[in-house]
Amino acid sequence: MDKIGGLWLSCSIPIVQTVDARPASKSSVFSRVFFRFIDWLRQRIAQASLVGDKPIFENSQFPWVAALESQAPAIRAELSELLADRQLLPAFHEISPDVGMITSDDQWKTFVFMGYGLRSERNLARCPATARALRGIPGIRTAFFSILEPGKRIPLHTGPYNGVLRLHLGLVVPDPPERCWIEVGGERYNWREGQAVVFDDLYPHQVHNDTQGLRAVLFVDFERPCRAPVKWLNRLVLMAAPFTDEIRRGKANHDAWEKGYYRQK
Repeated sequence: MDKIGGLWLSCSIPIVQTVDARPASKSSVFSRVFFRFIDWLRQRIAQASLVGDKPIFENSQFPWVAALESQAPAIRAELSELLADRQLLPAFHEISPDVGMITSDDQWKTFVFMGYGLRSERNLARCPATARALRGIPGIRTAFFSILEPGKRIPLHTGPYNGVLRLHLGLVVPDPPERCWIEVGGERYNWREGQAVVFDDLYPHQVHNDTQGLRAVLFVDFERPCRAPVKWLNRLVLMAAPFTDEIRRGKANHDAWEKGYYRQK
């Protein structure tokens, strides 16, 4: 993917159409300037990183991860309730059309809590244990349940920006676990239920769920710890991101999906 961004209700009868399901043909001046700036900033962030520059990190570098892992059973219980009607959950590309560059089917579903200016109070209220856990993550920017159907593969791709790091907390991991993995910068990681992994998605990465079961994680992006003055430049970027075309369209799509979803409840 080459954008930070990233709903039409996926069921037999659509409740609400996605507001905008197509990648933009031409970005605004603001978006073009924004993405040029983050192109310039990437190398400086890698050099100023307080946790190093590598594909996969040690959890001990982030003291709050252990507390998050301890809450995994309560988070999984809330996810299980959602999965009972998972046909009502949106495919990821139905929120963010740019995700359509790497997936276009309904085999990667999401349930969004927050993301670069988007905050779903209804979704947070529905999952109070998850909401409490998210409050303990410093610099959190994005959070959602990421659900892969059996056999789903996400091809090799790179994220747009290393000013955030990504965490996956394993919630549902099918057997055999060695056939369900993410590979980042050539390093392979097999998810484990109740365990987290932190990685830099600017490195090329791919995902395989080559099992007969469903895989679900709590997917979080959080601010990368950096030395000043790069820390302040990074925060400026993260504050400006919600004004880009890509994220504005994603928020509109999510808001449209949410109205239809809760109308059914």
